[in-house]
Amino acid sequence: TWDVKDTLLRLRRPLGESYAAEARAQGLQVPPEALARAFGEAYGAQRRRFPCYGRAQGLSSRQWWLDVVKQTFRLSGVHEDGVLTLMAENLYRDYCSASNWEVLPGAGETLSGCCQRGFRMGIVSNFDRRLENILSQCNLRHHFEFILTSDDVGFAKPDRRIFEKALRLGGVRPEQAAHIGDDYTQDYLAARAVGMHSFLLRAAGQGEQPEVPPEHVLPTLSHLLALIEK
Repeated sequence: TWDVKDTLLRLRRPLGESYAAEARAQGLQVPPEALARAFGEAYGAQRRRFPCYGRAQGLSSRQWWLDVVKQTFRLSGVHEDGVLTLMAENLYRDYCSASNWEVLPGAGETLSGCCQRGFRMGIVSNFDRRLENILSQCNLRHHFEFILTSDDVGFAKPDRRIFEKALRLGGVRPEQAAHIGDDYTQDYLAARAVGMHSFLLRAAGQGEQPEVPPEHVLPTLSHLLALIEK
């Protein structure tokens, strides 16, 4: 199973720059740095108030994100409702397209190599329901038997239930499965807590986690197949 953001895909440019570009398209000048700070505040508050995209409270993930974007601009000094709605809808749509996402180096080749070796694969991600379309646009969807997102299942990594559901979908015992991701707690430790193997994608300079044996660390995705074959 695979994490997605910053494991297989990453944003093409910083979020603050994308938001500032949308503001300019509406005739507004808002500094990218201010938008990046405001987004962190708005996103954090929304996630605490409505975890898993507000599924338990009856929100759609689309409405959840529209509210985050509007609050980001409000915190940055934009208050006109019509403009806020337009920018939020435009950005929600834009982040569903390959124009805002790029495939990490080695991802396509590594996934193809896993498929050629007969591995069955799925996604386990704290993403929303746009993920299927994003993966399709980035030409990665065909590698995976299933996509599990926190939006779909109502609980998010590191909750063990999302991994347990992945194991049920795959029809395998935990020791027959491995998870690959870039987050020490949500990916590496969470998968191991249910008995799966796991590998931590960690580029040089990201800092060391002493609890991670070197043979579990991937400096790049291209290292995965060699480690598995050992």
